[in-house]
Amino acid sequence: MKDFTGEALDFLKDIIIILVIVLVMRTFLIMPFKINGQSMYESYYDKQFIIVDRLSYRDIPLVWKLQEVERGDVVVFAPWVSEDRKYFIKRVIGLPGETLKIENGKVYIKALWADGFIELNEAGYLSDDNENNTTIRGDKNENLYVIPENRYFVMWDNRNHSTDSRTCFQSCSVRTNYIGPSEIRGKVLVDLGYFNFRTFSFTQPDLGISTKPKFFNSYGDYNYE
Repeated sequence: MKDFTGEALDFLKDIIIILVIVLVMRTFLIMPFKINGQSMYESYYDKQFIIVDRLSYRDIPLVWKLQEVERGDVVVFAPWVSEDRKYFIKRVIGLPGETLKIENGKVYIKALWADGFIELNEAGYLSDDNENNTTIRGDKNENLYVIPENRYFVMWDNRNHSTDSRTCFQSCSVRTNYIGPSEIRGKVLVDLGYFNFRTFSFTQPDLGISTKPKFFNSYGDYNYE
């Protein structure tokens, strides 16, 4: 039998190995988040837990091929606009090099090679109140955004109850309208919902809405085709 010192050293070794594995997973593979606020209503709700995939957007030579950020991806990123709000969750709407137009509540995209704008069909993830109701602080006139290379235009699903690329996330005197790859922490992989221990159910306490886990069948991405 091992003496107490030997057992203590083995236990310490196991703890160190577990901590290293957890650290590696959080740094390179996944990260848990709890959503704060109703900015992604009705795709995600306040207090829901999600798991963010940190690996897909990473380029690891000979190990993992970089996955491109696609329109419709729901990403978690750090815009560095406030110490109180370190991370934001938003949906990628405009891609590098595109011109995005918001007019009369609708969103249009013009690619570099295109002659004109194409209206985005956002019915798959916007609520009835938010569909065809995208404005710039209530302004329905034409607003154009020319997205620079290696930058993305992102918006909340709860369009007129939050701040996003349309208004530079807080103030355009602080930062630009766009986010870059270095700010993106990953995309939503798993939706764990919110479990209400008071009612022992998945009911969101403020809204009375069911937030059962969707797991991998979440609104983390949307096919525009």
